[in-house]
Amino acid sequence: MNDSDASTPTAQATAAARQQERRFLEGPRARTNELKFLLLVLWEFFRGIRTLHFVGPCVSVFGSARVAAGTPFYEQARALGAGLSRLGFTILTGGGPGLMEAANRGAREAGGLSVGLNILLPQEQAPNPYLDKWLTCRYFFVRKVLLVKYSYAFVIMPGGIGTMDEFFEALTLIQTGKIQDFPVVVVGREYWAPLAALLEQMAQHHTISARDLNLLTYTDSVDEALAHIERHAVEKYKLRTRAKPRRRWWLGE
Repeated sequence: MNDSDASTPTAQATAAARQQERRFLEGPRARTNELKFLLLVLWEFFRGIRTLHFVGPCVSVFGSARVAAGTPFYEQARALGAGLSRLGFTILTGGGPGLMEAANRGAREAGGLSVGLNILLPQEQAPNPYLDKWLTCRYFFVRKVLLVKYSYAFVIMPGGIGTMDEFFEALTLIQTGKIQDFPVVVVGREYWAPLAALLEQMAQHHTISARDLNLLTYTDSVDEALAHIERHAVEKYKLRTRAKPRRRWWLGE
């Protein structure tokens, strides 16, 4: 963050969040400070649940913020966003640029609902322009819970450390039975080949179960990804016939 940006509301909120998180990670603090932190977390979860309650079944698309428009991976994510929208899904992303933008853009172009969960960062990541609904989160862990809570499938596009964090969060929850065995589609065989080899090595050393590898589907094909999600999410969980939550006027819905 440049000094010239320090007066903007977003920059001030980002700086305050960073300072608060550093103090929190220093260990025990005054009980009043710990209570304030818990209330902030509760408020962020409340806002997230209120924002996402009526968005319908989602697919979370994870991927790099650094991929430019017009590149092959960008166009793949865009096509996936459009195809998933036609299957009846809301596209849920981290709300930023790159492959997140591409998936949201595809949803918007196909007439589907496009939602983003942005995050306060030192670089002041702004919501991409293809969002119908968005929420800016202060805490990564709140954002990850919300990205998982509303999703019936996960698409892993090429990305970096943040993408791998989200990827393994979803995979761990499925592997441990904390959520159901929703499909996890990994797009980009060549890009993810080193990771696939590492997971195979882990299975050989029995640090993970060989059957855990079956939780992942690797593909380079948008059509194959869509067919897999339709079979293992739409049909398996009967999403076309699932009742939608009813709005309550007395809750301001």
